[in-house]
Amino acid sequence: MSTVSVSPVSVSVGAPQRKKMTTLAFRQKKERGEIISMLTAYDYPTALAEDQAGVDSILVGDSLGMVVLGYANTLPVTMDEMLHHSRAVSRGAQYALLIGDMPFMSYQVSVEEAVRNAGRFLQQGGMDAVKLEGGRERADAVRAIVGAGIPVMGHLGLTPQSVNQLGGFRPQGKTASAAKRLLEDALILEETGAFSLVLESVPARLAEFISQKLSIPTIGIGAGAGCDGQVLVTHDLLGLFDRFTPKFVKKYADFHGEMKRAFADYLDDVQTRQFPGAEHSVEMKEEEWEAFVKSVHR
Repeated sequence: MSTVSVSPVSVSVGAPQRKKMTTLAFRQKKERGEIISMLTAYDYPTALAEDQAGVDSILVGDSLGMVVLGYANTLPVTMDEMLHHSRAVSRGAQYALLIGDMPFMSYQVSVEEAVRNAGRFLQQGGMDAVKLEGGRERADAVRAIVGAGIPVMGHLGLTPQSVNQLGGFRPQGKTASAAKRLLEDALILEETGAFSLVLESVPARLAEFISQKLSIPTIGIGAGAGCDGQVLVTHDLLGLFDRFTPKFVKKYADFHGEMKRAFADYLDDVQTRQFPGAEHSVEMKEEEWEAFVKSVHR
């Protein structure tokens, strides 16, 4: 009878192992009064760093059109571009809830097309859920996508894909009638099955009021501290995007300035022949070099 040796399993003592964030966990955090953290990412290393930092959710936002691809706004971003970046993020993040931002015209044409494109984010992009902009006018699409088993995050207030209709990147919900409509849209999205809702650039007390009326969590960006969670565009947070910085952004670093300094130092070192130095170079053994020189000077 043969014996099989089994290696002992090492069990780390201390903090419990982190679990994969889910849409259910989102709702449970709201119920417990715990703040939800969310950031954008568009590539593997950023997603990896955010995941290791403990971010609850990562949004592959169509903001990549501006901060990564250099477009004037988010409107030119395509499904192929979104899926390309989604796959990179999904390879970097193990625990965060991954949300793919449905780009302009990927869900507005028809309900069927909306469901099909939402499915592509999960099937081809490695996402856990999708986000789309709009309220009552998107109710049928949200209901159908959720009905297909795909979690949906809504987005109200300043909706960048409607920038031309809104007359620019302007705060929303500042009048009584606009605030009432925004509340109604939030309740509609909740009723259609959205698991969460982004509120962007709306008055802080309105965002807090809506957050208290909903059973689903709200994620604020430029909407005050009364939301159930917060999100920022990572390139704004890091000071990487130099064209403009929204009023509601808190910069935690100045990576654009640091990059310019590093590039200037590199150019100076190259031009003055300080780089590469001996420590950056590969050398041959002296006897091999002498043999080489002798062989070519025969």
